Amino acid sequence: MTRKFTIVAIFVIIAASVAGGVRSRSSRRRVTIVNSTQTTEDKYEADRVEADYREAISTVEDRYAGEIDYEKATQAAIQGMLFTLDPHSVYFPSVEFKKLKEDQSSSFYGIGVQILRHDDGVYVTSVVEGTPASRAGLRAGDRILEVDGKDARDWSSDEVSKNVRGDRLKPVELKVERFGEEVATNIKIIRDAVPLPSIRNAFMITPVTGYIGLVGGFQHTSDDELREKITLLKKDGMRQLVLDLRNNPGGLLDQAIDVASEFLPRDNAIVSVKGRSEYHEPAVYKSNGSDPEDLPLVVLINRNTASASEIVAGAIQDHGRGLVVGETSFGKGLVQHVFQLPYNTGLTLTTARYYTPYGRSLQRDYSSGSLYDYYVHHEQNDNQQPIQPGQPSPNEQIPSPRGSNSPAFRTAAGRVFYGGGGITPDIEARPLTATFARGRIVEAAFYFNRQLAAGKVAGLESYRVDKVDYGHSPKPTDSPITDRVLDAFRNYVRKEQPRLQVAQVDADLDFVKLRLREELLTAAFGAEAGQRVLLESDPQALRAINVLPDAKRLAESVRNGTPLSFNLKTIRPLRLPSFPAMEEPDEILI
Repeated sequence: MTRKFTIVAIFVIIAASVAGGVRSRSSRRRVTIVNSTQTTEDKYEADRVEADYREAISTVEDRYAGEIDYEKATQAAIQGMLFTLDPHSVYFPSVEFKKLKEDQSSSFYGIGVQILRHDDGVYVTSVVEGTPASRAGLRAGDRILEVDGKDARDWSSDEVSKNVRGDRLKPVELKVERFGEEVATNIKIIRDAVPLPSIRNAFMITPVTGYIGLVGGFQHTSDDELREKITLLKKDGMRQLVLDLRNNPGGLLDQAIDVASEFLPRDNAIVSVKGRSEYHEPAVYKSNGSDPEDLPLVVLINRNTASASEIVAGAIQDHGRGLVVGETSFGKGLVQHVFQLPYNTGLTLTTARYYTPYGRSLQRDYSSGSLYDYYVHHEQNDNQQPIQPGQPSPNEQIPSPRGSNSPAFRTAAGRVFYGGGGITPDIEARPLTATFARGRIVEAAFYFNRQLAAGKVAGLESYRVDKVDYGHSPKPTDSPITDRVLDAFRNYVRKEQPRLQVAQVDADLDFVKLRLREELLTAAFGAEAGQRVLLESDPQALRAINVLPDAKRLAESVRNGTPLSFNLKTIRPLRLPSFPAMEEPDEILI
């Protein structure tokens, strides 16, 4: 064990000392392998580091008073070394490295349910159509008690995921508790491929407006999925498009280039990359589409839009092809190569930086060395009020640029943007916002819907869900939130939710109706139906729809070389500490 992890650690240290490697590419592009030339100085430094590490391991083995977990110690040493470089160079033990490769391949082997940890355990929140879980009869609201005979009641969602995912055609046995049934049910499920698409939802959000939620990262199939959804929505009458990149963490660089190429004329620059070895001279990637889509376009972003998704948003913004709406993006302008290491481990190592077509670097400062500040901290302002469902915000002029040291770049149509710190949207829009009471309403709505969908609420038995009707487009008459439903929810809160008061429910009734209907439609018609309900009341999505005419005029001005015929107004995002953005908890697909 000692020798095994010593070898891995030394390999990683040397790899980090002499940069070079393999970048994942889509099937349309060749794979480039670059080996750095190791100088005499590099070799001496690598030999010295290797000798120091061996000596440290030997000292620990000989002198440490307790038991040594070599695997844990070596992983910590490797990751600690990588964190001295930047926040995005990361070591992956074998289990996590396998998951990384599964995510890039757009599928994995599991059962096909979304899960989420609630107060008293991990629950199924939705079931994916056509998967082993769907065929086995799992339902939204099922509580996972055991996995292969192991007690899972106190597990996190991640622990459930690690135990449920596995090899194809191998069985996994779950014990689940279903509301209204006195005895827990044992369900044996044969694992199989579960789709992990980049696009999680696509539908007509108005009679002429298409919505595409490209929120699942940039994987090998992302561009193919996008072209397929655009074709289908055009058949449904789409004449303008909202492309949602909110919470998209990024992924494959080549897929970002292909996605941006769907909207930009041939040979428009999309991104340039410069690094130590492969990119010692900037490599400029240009659009490759011969007949790009000319639909009016708005791109939605937020603080969790990162990396490859920022490349797409930056290219659209720099060229004036459409408008970017939402909040300033995460600000990740570093390119990682994926390295396969011995014993099925791996790492991602930063080997380059990328820049938008007009030269902006979007990377946020990470010189403080605090990962908490880098990933969590956001600037906040006072005196803002929570945004209600479906409530647009008043327009305000954007405040001063992000800092006097930020370089300015003049882009298409003479617009000026600033480098560093992510993509600043053309139009800032506040998201639906959270209060402590809203968090408790979300939790109460989930538990109440377990009873309602099981047909166990007196007088509301018609809301019982026996089978999920996938592919159904929700109508206003589907699962309506009537006064009787609200009265039943109030009674439930009085009896079973001591942390939530009925007065809090009545004070935010529109939000209560929204969450109850989202839960009901998810149970009856699947996760996509529930998400559509949320989007129809989403202030950022509504703002995106409203500015599509301006996006059209902007693209026409750039294309024709004429001055802009309108002024872009902005909405300042909410930054109040006690009312953070209404972000959904992280569900996990297993």
